[in-house]
Amino acid sequence: MTISRRNVLSMLAAGLLPLPDVLGAEAGPTPLKVLGKRKGLNIGNAIGTRDLRDPGYRALMARECNMIVADNEGKWQALAPRQGQYNFAPADELYAWAKSQGMLIRGHNLIWEPAKWLPKWVNEHDFGSQPAREAERLLRVHTQAVCGHFGRDVHSYDVVNEAVDPATGALRANVFTERLGALEQVELSFRLAREYAPHAQLVYNDYMRADEGSAKHRAGVLKLLHDLKSRGAPVQALGLQSHIGSWDEVSGGTGAAHQLEWRKFLDEVTGMGLDLLITEFDVNDRKLPGDIKARDVGVAALAKDYLDVTFSYPQCRDFLMWGMADNFSWLQTWDEAPRTDGLKMRPTPFDDKLRAKPLRDAIAAAIEAMPQRAA
Repeated sequence: MTISRRNVLSMLAAGLLPLPDVLGAEAGPTPLKVLGKRKGLNIGNAIGTRDLRDPGYRALMARECNMIVADNEGKWQALAPRQGQYNFAPADELYAWAKSQGMLIRGHNLIWEPAKWLPKWVNEHDFGSQPAREAERLLRVHTQAVCGHFGRDVHSYDVVNEAVDPATGALRANVFTERLGALEQVELSFRLAREYAPHAQLVYNDYMRADEGSAKHRAGVLKLLHDLKSRGAPVQALGLQSHIGSWDEVSGGTGAAHQLEWRKFLDEVTGMGLDLLITEFDVNDRKLPGDIKARDVGVAALAKDYLDVTFSYPQCRDFLMWGMADNFSWLQTWDEAPRTDGLKMRPTPFDDKLRAKPLRDAIAAAIEAMPQRAA
């Protein structure tokens, strides 16, 4: 049967055919997932069900990525906004599409530590006369429900997300830590994840950075990981969220100094026998010029410096973006670290018309320059 060019383009827009398979080398630059496969690096993106329904964005992700993580659909407050009532349908929709594309699936996340991100009913739950036992029961029920539902489809879980207070380096408090102890609750979460997802990679995920403003955060994450390892908890990897760029007003130090601090941090993490993942990559451009050309060059330079260091560790085998195109980025509406000139950010590899930017080239160059991963 002969397929017309019009039908091919319609199928591409619907996400039914991957672009490179149809158009070959003339489609443009080699897809990131192809570059990554050559080096042993998976390439992924966070996407939500609403984003998935955009045909152009869906086709872009199918072309560039071989891994997916749900934006919000896999979080506790989305899966179980009411006690005992799970809604897996949105996550199932995302994962079914990913499986149809042959993608790997990451789970994000089993518990998000800050109290404001737990379901309202969890924060208001009556823990009764045996609060520690009830806290463990709730965590067990949730972990079993999620891991049991998705089974072997999810190959890697962010078991605990953001347990360290960046301002102090101490562990955060929530209704579970108040009943179980902070370190004890994190350890229990990993043990439950291993019990109900014995096949999966178990990851601690956080947003520590290389700059001076993140020094206490880095130290707190290292202490948590050392403590978990010393207790025999089954943590296997550190998820580096990698929301790089400017996030606070601390401006001392040079790029080289930041790279040195980041390398010291990664040396200590990998020295514990832990793997690394870049789980939520984007670039906050709030302190770069308003001029689009200059800004895009600056974003690409920041990314290349960061990725060259992080990709130099062969323990890093996964690279996931938190949005691939500017108009799909959470940073457009995030009010904690906005651009003061009111301009929209340009934090992703593709613009709002899905055209590649210098950041995309920087990612590709960093992949091509990194050492080969072991098979």
